[in-house]
Amino acid sequence: MADKKPSKSKKNLIDPDMVRELAELLDETGLTEIEYGNDEWHLRVGKGATSAPATVAISAPAPAIQETLNAPAKDDGDDHANHPGVVVSPMVGTVYTSPDSDSAPFIKIGDSVSEGDTLLLIEAMKVFNPIKATKSGKVTRIFSDNATPVEFGEPLLIIE
Repeated sequence: MADKKPSKSKKNLIDPDMVRELAELLDETGLTEIEYGNDEWHLRVGKGATSAPATVAISAPAPAIQETLNAPAKDDGDDHANHPGVVVSPMVGTVYTSPDSDSAPFIKIGDSVSEGDTLLLIEAMKVFNPIKATKSGKVTRIFSDNATPVEFGEPLLIIE
């Protein structure tokens, strides 16, 4: 999906192919909302828990990605957003590190995870969306505490 932009014509400001592609990605991943964009444009596609049709919203420019206030201080000056093992938030919501308040966290620093393992939950619009590992490895950093808000594209953790 890199470098795709909504059509600039006055008649059609929305790229229907991109909307379809993002809607298909929602179905494939089981997510209820997805955002995509760059400095010039931003596209959000979401669907309700019922059989309501998908909604689309476009805004410009996209807000800057920032780390959470509770994140540990950078120890070596590296840019976590560009780290090859960074897992970023696919949506705006609240991070939960365990399935409920009585359970142990899904992961801790130093844990080994396999591709497809649940790392965190992000609650958005009263729906809990599992964030799964896209690769196997060792969890080396966790940037979000339990019950903290996150923004779209914000680094959540690093798997090396």
